[in-house]
Amino acid sequence: MKPTIHVQGLTKCYGSTTAVDNVTFYVRPGEVTGFIGPNGAGKSTTMRIILGLDAAAGTVMINGERYHDLVDPLRTIGALLDANAIHPGRTARNHLRWLAYTNSIAATRVDEVLSQVGLSSVANKRAGGFSLGMRQRLGIAGALLGDPAILMFDEPGNGLDPEGIIWIRTFMRELAAQGRTVFVSSHLMSELEDTADHLLVMGRGRLVADTSMAQLLSNASGDRIDVRTTQPTEAMSVLANTGGEVSTLAPGTVTVRGLAGDQVAAALAAAQVSFTELRAHRASLEEAYLDLTKNVAEFTASPEVTA
Repeated sequence: MKPTIHVQGLTKCYGSTTAVDNVTFYVRPGEVTGFIGPNGAGKSTTMRIILGLDAAAGTVMINGERYHDLVDPLRTIGALLDANAIHPGRTARNHLRWLAYTNSIAATRVDEVLSQVGLSSVANKRAGGFSLGMRQRLGIAGALLGDPAILMFDEPGNGLDPEGIIWIRTFMRELAAQGRTVFVSSHLMSELEDTADHLLVMGRGRLVADTSMAQLLSNASGDRIDVRTTQPTEAMSVLANTGGEVSTLAPGTVTVRGLAGDQVAAALAAAQVSFTELRAHRASLEEAYLDLTKNVAEFTASPEVTA
């Protein structure tokens, strides 16, 4: 059986609040699946339910079995949900030795995963003295300990320096290339855009989108055209008067919807507004995400500033 996570009809309530509302999805092998959504959307709760840490209505199958039925679960699914869930008095090596012992994993595996995550030099130091980034790496080492086919990470880049961010991004791609299932929740949109193949988007406890990265960005890009110009104010005026819907997302760039490329070029030329580039708009993941979740964010700040 290929390594998969199958969530079916998952529902979790805390009193009158529905944290997860009838959610169904697959997480497939051989790709990185990003799990995104606003704060309070239900992502962390869903991950806890998958690992049997919270009870809920519905079913979760990991390789066709419930988590509680797995023998030595670290051999099937490795997870990092909370980098701080480490006894501060234990050394990195002893923390991993304890995990290995409870899951019937050879102690020799400990030094292998410490090397994989770059912590060999601090193996005998107590975790209580580690930075957040170092604790993240130790948590990832724990997830890798059983050499599982399924890996689940909640905000793995949190606390990592730029080198660490590049490392975890490359590492997740390598794991997926090996045929493993990689399920990762993150708020770092720029990193997920370069890492994830597929996206699950949550909002107010519900699954808002289940789509490939390519399809999401294509849908968000739409029929818009980006115009690079040193006269953005004049360009916006001309294109709006020509019937376009205009906006500006970056300095020196005007984005127009509703006009074909030749119409844009002709209108600007007729008005003697210079431009250096005219190309089809490509939405970023951040842009697509904000558009997709604008009506399902639980917590939003007012843009107004008052004296």
